[in-house]
Amino acid sequence: MKYVVVLGDGMADEPVEKLGGKTPLEIANTPNIDKLAKDSEIGLVSTIPNNMSPGSDTANLSVLGYDPKKYYTGRSPLEAVSIGVDLLETDISLRCNIVTLDSTQKYKDKKILDHSASEISTEEAKVLIDYVKEKLETEEFKYYVGTSYRHLLVWDKGDINVNCTPPHDILGKSIGDYLPDNEKLLDMMERSYELLNNHPINIERKNKGLNPANSLWFWGAGTKPILTSFEEKFGVKGGMVSAVDLLKGIAISADMKSVDVEGANGTLHTNYKGKVEAALNILREGYEFVYIHIEAPDECGHQGNLEDKIRAIELIDEKVIEPVLNGLEQMGEEYKLVVLPDHPTPISIRTHTSKPVPYMIYENGTKKGNKDILYNEKDAADSGHFISEGYELMKYFLGK
Repeated sequence: MKYVVVLGDGMADEPVEKLGGKTPLEIANTPNIDKLAKDSEIGLVSTIPNNMSPGSDTANLSVLGYDPKKYYTGRSPLEAVSIGVDLLETDISLRCNIVTLDSTQKYKDKKILDHSASEISTEEAKVLIDYVKEKLETEEFKYYVGTSYRHLLVWDKGDINVNCTPPHDILGKSIGDYLPDNEKLLDMMERSYELLNNHPINIERKNKGLNPANSLWFWGAGTKPILTSFEEKFGVKGGMVSAVDLLKGIAISADMKSVDVEGANGTLHTNYKGKVEAALNILREGYEFVYIHIEAPDECGHQGNLEDKIRAIELIDEKVIEPVLNGLEQMGEEYKLVVLPDHPTPISIRTHTSKPVPYMIYENGTKKGNKDILYNEKDAADSGHFISEGYELMKYFLGK
């Protein structure tokens, strides 16, 4: 048996007035998913434990079968693992976004306009992080280049209890009430704006109509990860295909195979074909399980871009679901497929929520004949299937 997870990050949403009260999942043209839905189990799963933040970190841990209340030690440490940083037990790791702030004179009065600086390329971001590193790095604070706008700060013997807010949670808001309550971190953020705002890279970006990557933003503090092996936990060898360091870090921490795909960038224009081929190759190599993570719906949700979010869902159907099914059929083995988001990222608020998300489990050779059911939030809620502890979904999916 082969097991495949196709996870559309942030794919779930709320009814949108502009769509006649429907969600992007309801509106999107998804013929392959629609066909599977007729013979699938569709339901809701709660991926975010009570009193935990609805991040992709906690949510994807849940989907992979790890109870975040037991295994979560922070977001940034998982990303550190992905980029090869060997954390000490005394290290505090923080996500270091490059964000866009407005031009208000006083730093604390500025507003955060874009958490991703127009999805800055890794090549441009590396120049900026290297420049900040040259000017600000000390024995206590070390900077590491990640992917696109997502980078890393490691704080030697740091404080885990600093006040750090995800930048995508405060888009359009003044940052004064959301800054770290640690003077050293705050000083580096303020100095980063002075260094980056008129950097040649950002002058060129502004001339092209792109948002400047003009400030660092620290968040997601945590300590060294403590995940147990996925194979030991579930009895199957697993692999991960994602463009996002967080997911790669989870995979590596769980002793799963993690594959880097050229051109996979976490955007609407990612290398779908390459990701699908990498996933199928993992299965061809004798692995029983693969997790295909697609970031695009989440990014479009954060941007408040309704049209692109619908398109992202359609591209998952066209460029991931269809070729994955074709590849599985060609292997000639029995297989199961689950499609779901990790959390909602509603267009209306441009950030994550903790509401349960719709899942769809399909097993080849089974015929359920649900003629009127489709894969979306409403039909999932009406199905009567509900998994209250998200980490139980994986055990259920694998039949354990």
